[in-house]
Amino acid sequence: MLNIKQFVFNPFDENTYIASDSTSGDAIIIDPGMSTPEECDRLSAYVADNGLHIRQIVLTHMHLDHCFGANSMHRLYGAPIAASAADAILGVSIVGQATRFGIYLPESEAVRASIDLTDGAEVRFGNESLRVIAVPGHTLGGIALYSATAGVVFTGDSLFRRSIGRTDLPGGNHAQLLDSVREKLLTLPDDTLVLPGHGPSTTIGEERLGNPFI
Repeated sequence: MLNIKQFVFNPFDENTYIASDSTSGDAIIIDPGMSTPEECDRLSAYVADNGLHIRQIVLTHMHLDHCFGANSMHRLYGAPIAASAADAILGVSIVGQATRFGIYLPESEAVRASIDLTDGAEVRFGNESLRVIAVPGHTLGGIALYSATAGVVFTGDSLFRRSIGRTDLPGGNHAQLLDSVREKLLTLPDDTLVLPGHGPSTTIGEERLGNPFI
């Protein structure tokens, strides 16, 4: 069974998720947004208390609020970082992204993924897997992660409850994001639970009927 734990981290109120296989304890961290040692401790305490084995650190996209904790989790668990190669330029510019928001990060904190997540790829952990869905528009390499068995999709910053991701940052494209949401996400079953990168959960059916942006 797929277990999901949600945390809200950093000044951007970003949603970080741990998805785990209840049988093996294998798990992945999705969008590690921890920006302080205390936030890192909260997540690692959950991992330890539940006997989890972190197998990958998966980024739906590489904006700084979704990457703050990527390197620290990589160092702590030895798990590889996975993201779309199309977002690599954002990963190496994390320090610059932070500077624009008045946040200091050391130069060493550039985030580099060693696994390229392409459309249709599978992220596997124990007996569970999530299918990668390319949803460019918020960033060039934005992805969602979908489990048909569990009926859940992690949408990053592409689709929110009654909203969609901003497209005024480098790599953003409003028309492309609308196409991604309409063609890749709204075609999922209505009862699919949407777990976004910010804000509350929703369902595909709710967004198809009530999202004013699409």
